[in-house]
Amino acid sequence: MKFMMFVCNDTEPDADPTAAPDIEQWVAERDARGQRLEGSVLVPPSAATTVRVRGGELLLSDGPFAETKEVIVGFDILECADLDEAIEVARAHPMAYAGRIELRPFADLD
Repeated sequence: MKFMMFVCNDTEPDADPTAAPDIEQWVAERDARGQRLEGSVLVPPSAATTVRVRGGELLLSDGPFAETKEVIVGFDILECADLDEAIEVARAHPMAYAGRIELRPFADLD
């Protein structure tokens, strides 16, 4: 199963930041196991462009759509056997300690 893993910051990180694993090690292990298909860090929300079409008119807004302190700071596309495996992959990510991880399975459109 493919999962989108949204990596988000959080206003309430773990009190012990030394417990977080090393990101380079996490990436190397997931890549070696074939669990991580792609991933990247994103630029800050201030660089976002929001696109909408209303009444046939293109509306562009600078910055993020939502006003929130928690933002998506990166993503990974995972290939896992099931949700349980995806949870274990996310659990080992450093941002599970300093932020939050959201997992969503890709929709099967067949």
